[in-house]
Amino acid sequence: MQTDELRDLIMKILDDMKALDVKVLDVRGKTTITDLMIIASGTSNRHVTSLAETVAFQAKEAGETPLGVEGLKEGEWVLVDLNGIVVHVMQTKVRDFYQLERLWDLDIPADSAQQAAPH
Repeated sequence: MQTDELRDLIMKILDDMKALDVKVLDVRGKTTITDLMIIASGTSNRHVTSLAETVAFQAKEAGETPLGVEGLKEGEWVLVDLNGIVVHVMQTKVRDFYQLERLWDLDIPADSAQQAAPH
């Protein structure tokens, strides 16, 4: 499955299950761990867990077995690693605290980072 197809599947699942404030971040060029991050909020531990479990299950049914799922027991922040896409499903208070969108939205040119490093 191509990244765009997987993204569309995840977005449909999250929309159908009433996830809140869904954002897609293209992190290519910022990290080598994934191409896209999808961040969504759930209304409770149960909602967060249900969203993440359904994403993992339906991705597997579509031929994309998750590399890992973390945080299901607590249900405050669940990460589903689908290799090319990492899905973060969080309760609103946790999302507000960590502000992943701001972290990954930083545009720091590679040459600026090298200049800031001590020689």
